[in-house]
Amino acid sequence: MAERDLTVLLRGMEPVLHDLPYGFAVWEGALPEEVFATVAEAEGLTVVAPLDRLGAGEPWARISLTVHSDLAAVGLTAALATALAREGISCNVIAGLYHDHLFVPWDRRGDAMAALRGLANA
Repeated sequence: MAERDLTVLLRGMEPVLHDLPYGFAVWEGALPEEVFATVAEAEGLTVVAPLDRLGAGEPWARISLTVHSDLAAVGLTAALATALAREGISCNVIAGLYHDHLFVPWDRRGDAMAALRGLANA
């Protein structure tokens, strides 16, 4: 069952860092293999996929939270953003039905994991 209690969510989030860098790109035509997410915007279709599938772009690290968070949970995104902002780390969040996925600059992925683990253990 999906969790709404912020304390339980933070203690149980268990962030997982994915091995490959990801990228964001506006895409036209057939989607590349291994697309993680798409977002339809007025300017075009944004595609999030492993960077090597997009051909170019800025590398982002994907961190997935293993806790089954409820879409109606209050405060999780704010707590994550605050912890990362304290370390000067930008973060883009994509919420799935079961888990949240954070995209942070590739070169700050270790710092981001440390900040998230610190938040979980606070």
